[in-house]
Amino acid sequence: MVRMPTTDPYDVHSPALALTIAGSEATGGAGAQADLKTFQELGAFGMVALTCIVAFDPQDDWNHRFVPVDPDVIAHQLEAIQADYAGQLKTTKLGMMGSPATISTVATALRTQDWDHVVLDPVLICKGQEPGHALDTDQALKAELLPLATFTTPNHFESEQLSGMTIESLGDLKDAAKRIHEVSGAAVLAKGGVRLSGPDAVDVYYDGETLEVLSAPKIGEHAVSGAGCSLAAAVTAELAKGAAPLDAARRAKEFVTEGIRQRVAGNTPFAALWQGGLRQS
Repeated sequence: MVRMPTTDPYDVHSPALALTIAGSEATGGAGAQADLKTFQELGAFGMVALTCIVAFDPQDDWNHRFVPVDPDVIAHQLEAIQADYAGQLKTTKLGMMGSPATISTVATALRTQDWDHVVLDPVLICKGQEPGHALDTDQALKAELLPLATFTTPNHFESEQLSGMTIESLGDLKDAAKRIHEVSGAAVLAKGGVRLSGPDAVDVYYDGETLEVLSAPKIGEHAVSGAGCSLAAAVTAELAKGAAPLDAARRAKEFVTEGIRQRVAGNTPFAALWQGGLRQS
């Protein structure tokens, strides 16, 4: 008789789990691709539910071509992920949504379980107050996803939209972070980046009690593709591993700064952040 082993012969690893709900960006600099690479670099096991597919158009000045994923397909992805890791998955990052239908689908799925951390990268697409798809999408994000967020990472434009302020100085950015916290209840990492004048790229963290300016010398004067996605993903990975929100923000700032320092250039008019920057520094 052959005796079967009484223990599992395989080692089971239990890393921190992190989900990104975001769009695909084919060139790898941003979107779900950047999120998954960031999770891996920071030691979290990443999974993704795709909301849309974005492809730059080299024949049209590298503008975006946007294809939404069917809401049922989004719901099926989230159903599979949440069922597979039921009771274990407690941290998610929300990126590009692109439509009110997508936002509604994602919000419905999020409400089916408890989350320790919901990190919202509030991708706002409406540049004015004109009626139409862009404005409807932004309004849906503010109404359905912002209230679910525990942490949000608006860039300069998004900070202006969420706070209702014009941001021209570090003082303005601090006030905006406070206003966004007041309306959302979330910890806020408002990004000034290269948009504010001065030698440093500054971001402001505020959680209702602690206000801290995160600062690093600017590396060039132009925004880098994937910096915003990677910052939010780095916060997500650190929170999943058990970091406090402020510590997660500090680590994410360091991660993105090194990724910008070692950015990747292609034929687009903008470089892409290298998620392996900390590993190579």
